Amino acid sequence: MADNTLGTDTPGTTTVTVPDKPVLEGLEEKFSARWREEGTFRFDRDTERAQVYSIDTPPPTASGSLHVGHMFSYTQTDVVARYRRMTGKNVFYPMGWDDNGLPTERRVQNYFGVRCDPTLAYDPDYQPPAKPAKNERDFEQVSRRNFIELCERLAVDDEKVFEDLFTRLGLSVDWDLTYRTIDDHSRRIAQKAFLDDLAAGNAYLADAPTLWDVTFRTAVAQAELEDRERPGAYHRVAFARPDGQPVHIETTRPELLPACVALVAHPDDERYQGLFGTTVTSPLFGVEVPVVAHRLAKPDKGSGIAMICTFGDLTDVVWWRELDLPTRPVVGRDGRILAETPEWIRGEGPAAAYAELAGKTVFSAKERTVELLREAGALEGEPKQIVHPVNFYEKGDKPLEVVTSRQWYIRNGGRDAARRERLLARGAELTWHPAFMKARYDDWVEGLNGDWLISRQRFFGVPIPVWYPLDAQGEPVYDEPILPSADQLPVDPAAEPAPGRDESERGRPGGFTGDPDVLDTWATSSLSPQIVTGWATDPDLHAKTYPMDLRPQAHEIIRTWLFSSVVRADSLTDSLPWSDATISGWVLDPDRKKMSKSKGNVVVPTDTLEKFGSDAVRYWAASARLGADTAFDEGQIKIGRRLAIKLLNASKFVLAQGVTEASVLGAGADAGTVADPLDRSLLARLVTVVERATEAFENYEYARALQLTESFFWTFTDDYVELVKDRAYGARGEAAQASVHAALATTLDALLRLFAPVLPFATDEVWSWWRAGSVHRAPWPDAAALAPLADGADPELLTTVGEALSGLRKAKSEAKVKQRTAVRTAVITGSAEEVARLEAGLGDLRAAGNAAELRLEAGDAGVGVRDVELAPAEEPVR
Repeated sequence: MADNTLGTDTPGTTTVTVPDKPVLEGLEEKFSARWREEGTFRFDRDTERAQVYSIDTPPPTASGSLHVGHMFSYTQTDVVARYRRMTGKNVFYPMGWDDNGLPTERRVQNYFGVRCDPTLAYDPDYQPPAKPAKNERDFEQVSRRNFIELCERLAVDDEKVFEDLFTRLGLSVDWDLTYRTIDDHSRRIAQKAFLDDLAAGNAYLADAPTLWDVTFRTAVAQAELEDRERPGAYHRVAFARPDGQPVHIETTRPELLPACVALVAHPDDERYQGLFGTTVTSPLFGVEVPVVAHRLAKPDKGSGIAMICTFGDLTDVVWWRELDLPTRPVVGRDGRILAETPEWIRGEGPAAAYAELAGKTVFSAKERTVELLREAGALEGEPKQIVHPVNFYEKGDKPLEVVTSRQWYIRNGGRDAARRERLLARGAELTWHPAFMKARYDDWVEGLNGDWLISRQRFFGVPIPVWYPLDAQGEPVYDEPILPSADQLPVDPAAEPAPGRDESERGRPGGFTGDPDVLDTWATSSLSPQIVTGWATDPDLHAKTYPMDLRPQAHEIIRTWLFSSVVRADSLTDSLPWSDATISGWVLDPDRKKMSKSKGNVVVPTDTLEKFGSDAVRYWAASARLGADTAFDEGQIKIGRRLAIKLLNASKFVLAQGVTEASVLGAGADAGTVADPLDRSLLARLVTVVERATEAFENYEYARALQLTESFFWTFTDDYVELVKDRAYGARGEAAQASVHAALATTLDALLRLFAPVLPFATDEVWSWWRAGSVHRAPWPDAAALAPLADGADPELLTTVGEALSGLRKAKSEAKVKQRTAVRTAVITGSAEEVARLEAGLGDLRAAGNAAELRLEAGDAGVGVRDVELAPAEEPVR
């Protein structure tokens, strides 16, 4: 079985080669090529499950534009992947592209100036317009197959742009493990999962009220909704009791009066107790409807009594279903009032009123309905203007309608209490980082009011693998579907004949028809764990990688991607798809507002990478805690760049002392080599940092690990390195020099490893100066191996001596002289314990401060420096 941590710790004959002027520029190109060529991050299939750490990488929507959020969240995942690899894990880190669905279709339409017309014949020689039309009305009509080919063509180009960005950013994914949610493998998995769910009763076909986007002419799932504040108006409309007395309702949608099936009030509302069980007649259309009671009616909203229409919103659907009311649809899938007068509207007057609305958009129909109500005296007063939340498809620009249509659903607990409880239990079984994000999952599951609608009336997606026989009249027999076998997948029922049938039978009585719809893109991406691990196709790989270890993702898609993945894994594999989930926050602009194109505050990632370099950007991303919304901050990125540059320069100093790989002290090394108390104090602090950083990484608190490492690094460079330069140059003998060389080499070795997940380019650059292989295949620092080197050492000694050195520096700064100015005398005070520490490090302190005499005085706690007498400029120390 392959060893997944390459042997880079055995002292060899690597020549130390340090550039004269180390720079960050060019490192991305240098190491990205080297890593790919050498297979540094390649997953090794010769493994066992216990060795593997598998990541369900979010497949980005390749048709979307690059934004700074991609750098942010994907870096956070990569930091975790690099850490796990260094702990000896065989990291399974694939990358996918979510390229099917509406976003790609929209981009293709606008990019090429085309629209899909599935009735057109395929043109094998078709070429899109050289100059696309600007107005959608002028787009060229193309066949379904031509349209899909254009989607494929553009998606591949978009994916290359994303791959280039992620490579430059330093993502340690295995680029041999890529997939597309529209490729043959993904379609096969998605279709098999659908058929398995269908066989188990988890998927079903139903004719039911459906949220519908009239622009895209497709059904929309509950998870794809968003509320947007929009202006509206309450219209006070009079229905008539049998005795002619009015009953006033207030509605924002008077155009749905012909779809009214009942009036509803709360069962405890005293104003309407006498009306329950009676009927009233609708104005204009003369339809008699019952007055019913239901707990969802709001006595304090409007007049307290509302009309139920089929359908104005999702509350209408609940009332319709629970009160067993008739269906009277009047809005078509194009968002217009149906042209034909409904059979329930009878009589010359009502029919004439309906004719005034037929064929109009809902907006125009509303205006005309209000005019007709006013003329009939059924509108009391003027409409009252309001602003209220309206349901929109998250990618749409017109309010959703609710229409009745035949759609495919997957059971998700929305209409099944037992299933809902099981899915809540799955959420509790999952380990959340941060833990409070679980509440969003629970709230979503508990608030579901229907099953998951998975069919879409689009073209570029995974086809629903179902055909239907046609009866003698040519009508589909929906309850006798024709299904393919697993070995026939993937299939396209719109382009291929049903199994055992000939294409000539399509559309003919007694023949067949293919289901024209495709699966919702979430129905495919929810299967990313099954797609990447080879579920149902590669049992060996699946056993070694599933259930996966980690799902990283953003918080706003907990309700969609995370929940839908849990639903599918629960039904298909009776398990969670992963053990842990890390939830990232949003990237905000410097004013802490969400970035969006419309606001003009989007940051282009390529510009940022070009300006500051990848390590600097990664530092900013890794400084943010999981779940926290973080402002884009160039100041923080500049700090990261300075850190990376300082790492190069500090490493150059250390290696210039003549230290080599053999100078690094590892497990079993002679602890006596590091004899100086200050050197041992440094290593004691290093042990603590390694322990705490490791614990932080194990808890997915990478930002904490970075903060600990960075703080130690600056102590190392600003205090320790300055204090020991004299000894490092050999001024106090070979033994003292050997001690400091061992401490310098051991600390640099550990720091490169500690920083490697965050600063992969700078750390591998330094590693290449004096070590073989890559730091990213070197083991993570082992605190237990380092601890014996600092056994009995005082970690506070370096702190105390460093504070004294800072005091001497401050005195020189205040005197406005150079730091190399000699100190004739100075008094340093502190507690007895602090004075003892100062005595142990006095030789290094005198050399670093260029001091002739330092008098130590015990007193109050806290290091103080006073009575500093400086020599005249350039006077050497005696």
